[in-house]
Amino acid sequence: MSLRDLLIRIGELYEPDGKASSDLPGQALLGSVHKRQDLPWPPCCFATGYGGQGNASRTPWIGVYDRTINENPHEGLYLAYIYSSDLSAVTLTLQQGVTQLSKRYGRGATLHRYLITQGETLRGALRPTLAEKWRDTLHLLVEPKDWRPRAYEKANVAARRYEMASMPSDDELAGDLREAVQLLQDAAAVDRFWLQLPKAGDPVLEYPHAEHGDPLSGFRPKSSKGYSVVLKGGTAERKREHEALVLRFGHHAHACGFSPTTVGAHPRDLVLSHPSQPDQEWLVEAKTVVVGKEYLAGREAVGQLFEYRHVHYERAGKPMPHLLALFSRDIGDYADYLETLGIASVWERPDGWAGSRLAAEWKLTTVAG
Repeated sequence: MSLRDLLIRIGELYEPDGKASSDLPGQALLGSVHKRQDLPWPPCCFATGYGGQGNASRTPWIGVYDRTINENPHEGLYLAYIYSSDLSAVTLTLQQGVTQLSKRYGRGATLHRYLITQGETLRGALRPTLAEKWRDTLHLLVEPKDWRPRAYEKANVAARRYEMASMPSDDELAGDLREAVQLLQDAAAVDRFWLQLPKAGDPVLEYPHAEHGDPLSGFRPKSSKGYSVVLKGGTAERKREHEALVLRFGHHAHACGFSPTTVGAHPRDLVLSHPSQPDQEWLVEAKTVVVGKEYLAGREAVGQLFEYRHVHYERAGKPMPHLLALFSRDIGDYADYLETLGIASVWERPDGWAGSRLAAEWKLTTVAG
């Protein structure tokens, strides 16, 4: 059975009323999901179907989990195909687990506010090229008393909705799922290293030896949440895409073996170090790129990298840093020009991080440019 057939068949067979009995065809099909070998789950992923415990769920769903991130639907981050209560649509959503949070915040407005706030933070860290395509609303058509599906709606970080009457092809569904896994990995990096930092008043365990230090202790990028500015004639919304880009790349660099630092680096965007070269730094300048004006981002990066190198290294008598320009998208032939100036460049793509020859030599790329 293909993924398309599975999603349609569950919508046709599922019984939303009564008990969640495996004797019922819809419940049985959901229960078989974790055993199936004919579905296109990406590497490291597995799936399980849920139709409720005791009484049938009004909104059945299939959870998709990346084993390297989380295997528990009660907490953390995961993907889910959640059906609306009338079974007319199913939405692939990046979800925050709500069960454990409900024990702390209850099942009403406080929980909803927490989920919405965390969702905004996580959404700001998603790569823009993908996030723009994943802005569908998770609307499950449930009543106020149905606390869990209402929490699912608030816990949504990114979503794509499929109407049962116009379900896409298997190839399109598989492509969407691969994109969703990328978004899950982006969000999980922030959840693991930023949102889970100890809060004020939490007990903190300190180690006396440097080898136990937190490699991300100096990495505190600014918030990527949008903000408003007052202009003549009204207000305008701004997105902190620059800060979100620094955040995503900082976690990518950490995964590549580097230690990213923003604390004490201002006005520099980011400084990297590597244990193989303890006396060497990588000076990073980040730029969001406007399509058709790639040259402007390149020019600004060159000017600031040279200025910061002179002020913060040459005049300070410190060893000259490697120079790295970070871009939100491919800057085309401008990358070759930057290399002639001794500046490496790296840019974000939907499938990973691409870059120039120097960036590849430093092992900061995951896909070919």
